[in-house]
Amino acid sequence: MRWRTTSLLSAVLLAGCSMNPRLDIPVAPVSAAFPGAHATDLGNAAELHWRETFPDPRLQRLIALALNESRDLRIAALNVEAVRAQYRVQRGAGLPAIEASAGYSRQRTPAATAGASIGGGNTSTGQTGFEFEQFTAQAALTSFEIDLFGRLRSQSQAAFERYLATDEGRRATRISLIGAVADAYVDERLAEEQLKLTEATLLDWRSSLEIARRMHAAAQNSGLDIAQAEGQVSQAEADLEGRRRALAQATNALTLLVGSPLPQDLPAPRALGMQGIRTHLPAGLPSDLLIHRPDIRQAEHELVAANADVGAARAAFFPRLSLTAALGFSSLALENLFSGGNRAWSFVPQITAPVFQGGQIRGNLDLAKVRSSIAIASYERAIQAAFREVADGLAGRATFDRQMEAQRRAAASAGARLRFSALRYRAGVDGRLELLDAQRGDFAARGALLDLQHDSLSNAIGLYRALGGGLIE
Repeated sequence: MRWRTTSLLSAVLLAGCSMNPRLDIPVAPVSAAFPGAHATDLGNAAELHWRETFPDPRLQRLIALALNESRDLRIAALNVEAVRAQYRVQRGAGLPAIEASAGYSRQRTPAATAGASIGGGNTSTGQTGFEFEQFTAQAALTSFEIDLFGRLRSQSQAAFERYLATDEGRRATRISLIGAVADAYVDERLAEEQLKLTEATLLDWRSSLEIARRMHAAAQNSGLDIAQAEGQVSQAEADLEGRRRALAQATNALTLLVGSPLPQDLPAPRALGMQGIRTHLPAGLPSDLLIHRPDIRQAEHELVAANADVGAARAAFFPRLSLTAALGFSSLALENLFSGGNRAWSFVPQITAPVFQGGQIRGNLDLAKVRSSIAIASYERAIQAAFREVADGLAGRATFDRQMEAQRRAAASAGARLRFSALRYRAGVDGRLELLDAQRGDFAARGALLDLQHDSLSNAIGLYRALGGGLIE
């Protein structure tokens, strides 16, 4: 049942818009929000430093903090140092090892076993025996392997390639960290703007409830309208608590990625629609752009290392030639130690050939070949994943702008419908259900626009990662 009064209509028309506060979502035009989509961009997104890719000063500050404080990045850097030390160890195995030594000994021989008197040196005799001391000094070449078949060279090359692969892994970790911080930041921006939207909507719906109560007091509606308005307000209050929780959790996630509490003096944040992450790519971009991705280069170095392991395993079938040599001096008196007559030397070449080792050498070769095949498959998978990620990012970049433009129009239409429905309801022309549907439609349209802006930014961040992070150092 509907009630209509001319006096109430005039009063409501005068107060129509003032009773419905709304949150205006900051929305920039496509050219401002995504300048990379037009020719006015500052350059190829694949060659931009991350500070140019993410122009929001607050986000830049957070990324810089994360790069300084991240434990994951610190662990990756330490892993690089560890593998570099292993490479130095392996490289040293192919170089001669020279050792110098000096010694002194004093010895006593019983008189019953002492032979003829030894002239020279510091000696002493007595009724109980014979004592003498000896000085030695020498330099020795210890077990130097002559790498005739390239076993040591292959092992050294494998260690070097794994060092390079680990360093590329560090760069990949750095890019992932930058992207993760950017993702967490836009998640926080979304949570905060959703909270503001819910707060404004709750204020709007509370005003609508107050109007419903006044109209009921003036016998202009039924108790059903009040019950519907109260239920709507209660639902918005429940949504508000959920938005607050989401914002707190998003802030906690961002704090974890940054690695330290968020500073109080951070620059003011930009709205989602004003982030302006640059994703411009020139026409005809060559596919070899993907070689800049550190994960692909890491897989390539792992493949080269695996091939070097195969070469080392093959060389184990051949004989090994090693040399041991020593040159030194030995004397009973220190002052005569380096005289020509006290010189001593030794030269011991040795060749070792495998005869039977129970299939161990063959097993090592087969294992190296299998690992090489695994490395090939991993390299191919990394390339395929890179092409897919870039293709997904470009597909999103080509469609998100048009989708957001359509969603902006939908949000504007829903807002206009809500304003007219509110006026018609207060005038008694429409019932509460029509206003309720318009309010829900307006809230959903504006929330969908926020979600779409967030998804568009996430796609831009994913494209940044897919292109190899630009000039990240």
